[in-house]
Amino acid sequence: MNEPLMTDMRSTYSKSLIKLGKKNPDVVVLGADTTDSLKTSGFGKEFSDRFFNVGIAEANLVTISAGLAVSGKIPFASTYAIFLPGRAVDQIRNNVAYPSPPGKNGLNVKLVTSHGGLSVGPDGGSHQTIEDIAIMRVIPNFRVFIPADTVAVSKLITLMAEEYGPFYMRMARSKTPLVHSDSQDFKVGKGITLRDGTDCTIAACGITVRMALEAAESLHDEGISCRVLDMFSIKPIDNEILEKAARETGCIITTEEHNIVGGMGSAVAESVSESYPVPIKRIGAQDMFGESARDNEVPLLFDKHGITSFNMAKQAKELRNKKL
Repeated sequence: MNEPLMTDMRSTYSKSLIKLGKKNPDVVVLGADTTDSLKTSGFGKEFSDRFFNVGIAEANLVTISAGLAVSGKIPFASTYAIFLPGRAVDQIRNNVAYPSPPGKNGLNVKLVTSHGGLSVGPDGGSHQTIEDIAIMRVIPNFRVFIPADTVAVSKLITLMAEEYGPFYMRMARSKTPLVHSDSQDFKVGKGITLRDGTDCTIAACGITVRMALEAAESLHDEGISCRVLDMFSIKPIDNEILEKAARETGCIITTEEHNIVGGMGSAVAESVSESYPVPIKRIGAQDMFGESARDNEVPLLFDKHGITSFNMAKQAKELRNKKL
C-alpha cells in the first residue's frame, strides 16, 4: 500500500466545532483544563460567550453540560479519555443518560475525548485508556463512536450535532492515516465495508483500521481474500453487516486499541453469536494495563498485545482453518 497522508484528529475536531458554531448559535463547547491540548480553545476565540473551561473538575464538566442541554443548548464537552468516563461515570449515567424529556432518550450532550488507547505511549499505563468503550456502551441511551481518521471525525461531529441525544466519541492523540474519502457517508449504527473479501473478515475501529487494510493486502498477496469493515459505530453496532460477513466469509477477526474484554470485539461477538455464529478472534489489549512507551516505541507496545497488521494476517490464516 502507498504511504498514507497523516492528519490530526484534534485539529479537525476544532475546525468542525467552529464550523458548527457559525451555523448553529446553540452549539456550546466545554473543557476541563485540556482545551489547548484538545484544541477546542479555537472555538473559544471565535465564540467567547459559548466556551467554558471548568478546570480540573470532570464531574462538573458533565453536570454543567447537562444543565446547558436542559436549557436548549447543544454542548460538546471534551477532555482526555482517561478522565471521561473515568472520573465521572456517576454524572454521565445519572445526569446525562438517565434524565429523559418527553419522547426523548437522555439529554442532548456530546462527550468527545482524545488520548484514548495504548497509542498514548509516553503518558504511561495510568493514562492509556483501555476501558472507556466497555463502560460507555453499557450505559443506556448513549451512542458510542471511534473514528478511524479525520474524515470520520468531521462527518461524525456534524452527525452528532444534528441528531438528538447523548453521544460518546473517542479520538486518538497521535496523527492518523487517512483511510476514507471526503465522499464517504457515515450513519449511526452502520459499519463501512472498506474492502470486500470472501475468505475471512477483519472488523476494526480507530487507528487499527489502516492496519486491517494492510493485513488484507498481505493476505491478498498469499491468495486469501479478506474483507475489511470499519466498525466506527460501536453502539449501536451494525448487526446486518456483521451477519452478512459471518455468512459470506465464515470467520471474523476484531481489532482495537482497547481491552478485548467489553470492547468492540465483545460487541461483535455478541452480535454474531445471536445471528450466525462463526469463529471469532479478538485482537486488542490482552486484559492488562499498558505501560510507558516513547512515541517511537509505541509500535513495540502494540506488538506486545498483537495489535499489528502482521498478527491480524496471521490470526486470519489460523482462523480460516477453524471455519465451521
